[in-house]
Amino acid sequence: MKKLLLSSCLALMALISLSFINFKKTPKVLVFARTVKYHHASIPKGLAAIQQLGKEHHFDVDTTTDANLFTADNLKKYAAVVFLSTTGDVLNDEQQTAFEQYIRSGGGFVGVHAATDTEYDWPWYNQLVGAYFKSHPKQQEAVLHIVDHSHLSTKHLPAEWKRKDEWYNFKSIQPNLHILITIDEKSYTGGENGDLHPMAWYHDFDGGHAFYTELGHTDESYADPLYLQHLYGGIASVMKK
Repeated sequence: MKKLLLSSCLALMALISLSFINFKKTPKVLVFARTVKYHHASIPKGLAAIQQLGKEHHFDVDTTTDANLFTADNLKKYAAVVFLSTTGDVLNDEQQTAFEQYIRSGGGFVGVHAATDTEYDWPWYNQLVGAYFKSHPKQQEAVLHIVDHSHLSTKHLPAEWKRKDEWYNFKSIQPNLHILITIDEKSYTGGENGDLHPMAWYHDFDGGHAFYTELGHTDESYADPLYLQHLYGGIASVMKK
């Protein structure tokens, strides 16, 4: 009888454990791609690429250009929010407040390319994203230096990475950013940020976690395995646990 009771208890415990495993929530990522100013033609490629990364790495992806989704109740569903080449004033005051609350609760933020060409009149956002877009020369090939290989977004990259993209010059660069990638201004024309010209960085800010990569203007970026692993590493690094 005791053996039967023990066996029943063990079976019940196993069933409960299995239930917890089965009901463990898959992380969700919100990709926001609203543009009020310039609209990047590569956005559809970027959306599809992040959706594919989700399938490969087991997180769900919602994509939107609808700022009305920026409410406290909705944002708390997401492990990270990605601004994919957003431009201009994309959120109203109430939506900004909801997003600030999300970050302060430990939320994750990823900015891609033109995310720095966004919300110039919102100082909190400048601190979150890390810098604002100033200008760019024509698209051209340049040499990137990986200055930190320990991060998920860079550990797979060569020490020098030559690629073609649209290279931003920045203003209002925030202090205390952990720089991951810089660009060699001697390798192309039109650079204006000097020897330490950042191209990707991360930092903790206001209770949350933020990652930004300048790369990603071109369609070709979203078919480049090195870039896609870089982008995935950035997303994974900020996901709210």
